[in-house]
Amino acid sequence: MDHQLKIACLASGDGTNLQAIIDNIESGRLEARIVAVISNVPGAGALARAQKHHIPWFVVNNKEYASRQLFDRELAAIIDRQEAQLICLCGFMRIFSPFFIDHYPGRIINIHPALLPAHGGKGFYGHKVHQAVLASGDKISGCTVHFVDQEVDHGPTILQRTVPVLPEDTADSLADRVLKEEHLAYSQAIALIARGELKIGLNKNIPLKMRP
Repeated sequence: MDHQLKIACLASGDGTNLQAIIDNIESGRLEARIVAVISNVPGAGALARAQKHHIPWFVVNNKEYASRQLFDRELAAIIDRQEAQLICLCGFMRIFSPFFIDHYPGRIINIHPALLPAHGGKGFYGHKVHQAVLASGDKISGCTVHFVDQEVDHGPTILQRTVPVLPEDTADSLADRVLKEEHLAYSQAIALIARGELKIGLNKNIPLKMRP
């Protein structure tokens, strides 16, 4: 359907955020369509999720490319061929080249397991983020959905959801609590875009079609 926002999801791991997006689409809570799931890791759990739900899936193994830009160009070729309008990073453990960011201005979004700008940037990923939150003594943590730009974890914030940091928390327990909010936040952010309430960039080759 033309009015559905077409999404490409990029994931390196198990893809639980991908699954939450799939579930919300299939339940009718999110009016969008995933046109590609792409992983740089052969055998990643996200690919099995795509197969189970009959979503086109692709492997682009970064180890097979001589440079980051060559890898990114192959990603872009798939995304453009599938006519994706929005690119959602679902635990994609690669930093993009300037080519990729410039090719999709304002059309890439990411979710980070902390309240940016705190505990973000190069080296802050996975449990390292939650360990940093606990070490800082913060009483509140959460997740941030944001646009992607040339700097890591830096683009404009779309929305955040918060959780308390409990005295007995470990990195594992905090991660579990934040992840539940991630599963809500990502679909909420995509819904804002799908409804046209939040504008995203245009690619000259793929006109963005939004529901009136």
